Amino acid sequence: MTIENQAHLTYCTNIHPGETWDEIFGNLKNHTTKIKDQLSPNKSFGIGLRLSQKSASVLLQDNNLANFKTWLDSNGLYVFTMNGFPYGEFHNTVIKDQVHTPDWTTKERVNYTRDLMTILAYLLPENMEGSVSTSPLSYKYWFNTQDEVKNTTQKACQSLMEVVLQLVDIKKTTGKLLHLDLEPEPDGFLENTKEVLDFYNDHLLKEGLSTVQSALNCSSEIAKTHILDHIQICYDVCHFALAYERPEFVISNFQNAGINIGKVQISAAIKCKKSDTVSVSTQQSYLRQFDEPVYLHQSVVKLDDDSLVHFSDLSEGIDLMNGANFKEIRTHFHVPIFVSDFQVLESTQDEIIDALKLWKDNPYSQHLEVETYTWSILPEYLQTDITSSVIRELEWLTNQLSN
Repeated sequence: MTIENQAHLTYCTNIHPGETWDEIFGNLKNHTTKIKDQLSPNKSFGIGLRLSQKSASVLLQDNNLANFKTWLDSNGLYVFTMNGFPYGEFHNTVIKDQVHTPDWTTKERVNYTRDLMTILAYLLPENMEGSVSTSPLSYKYWFNTQDEVKNTTQKACQSLMEVVLQLVDIKKTTGKLLHLDLEPEPDGFLENTKEVLDFYNDHLLKEGLSTVQSALNCSSEIAKTHILDHIQICYDVCHFALAYERPEFVISNFQNAGINIGKVQISAAIKCKKSDTVSVSTQQSYLRQFDEPVYLHQSVVKLDDDSLVHFSDLSEGIDLMNGANFKEIRTHFHVPIFVSDFQVLESTQDEIIDALKLWKDNPYSQHLEVETYTWSILPEYLQTDITSSVIRELEWLTNQLSN
């Protein structure tokens, strides 16, 4: 949907199971068209398209892409953003840390992302920016030493420059501005504001800048402009809430550094604070409902001295709640954004509300995307049919923007 200030609002189709192009296209026909008819019957409706590597490859064969564009146009749909984080299977299999595979040191990740950019450049309407969100370079727990982390970061930076050069060429030949949006998340190489700023200052705008400047035979200022235009940030509100970083802090730091927020992914995490009325054991029992085996549910515990303790999954964080200095736990489990609390737990919905208030005063991104991908693994009392769930989330969001 187009909203005020020519921004675009949608949901990410990664919530629908399906990895092949036939499955993905079927989901668009069966679900997205119904959502469009309900929320935007007389206006075009934007899609946040998720393609696996397998489906992207098929879409680029024969006349599939042209046929898809014809179908979009005939149904009042358009693609303005894509989710390029999960490379392969994302539903109905154990994923956990493999969601980061292959990482940004590999040709597989580069080639997959370049395919997505080729697809988006073709599908994107004129006079509109396009975005593809991607992983935060790699996964911290795969590496044991700082030298390994540094080498991996440098390789990832050089891989990103291959995409930058592609996007510079796309802009030159089509006039369309596309950007790759790095998506920080817990335990990724980029997980908070400081790590993003350090990556730009220590890598992208140093060795990355040198690579672009040499490849294009341009000045350092022009090379810097290319990098800042084409490498932006996907601000997932849930992920930064897990870093205990408020929206104003995140947004102002990026803006002051000249870093663009290419896409806002609107999602909520679970949080649970130490209570005077509810026992820790009761809180733990409710949290265990969300300790499931498919996705990573990184958890961050705040102690009484406001220090943070990070865990790669929820069960470890639940155990630390027994400590006398426990203050709060937050976990990476996307819950419906229209729910602020459930049973004895809360969500980080308040962070979404703050982020949207800031956006209304100063639209810091043209792309807003709801991304609650956990519908099939939520406790039963939070589940309903997927189409109604998406509609309810988008209606809640538009109400927040209009108030």
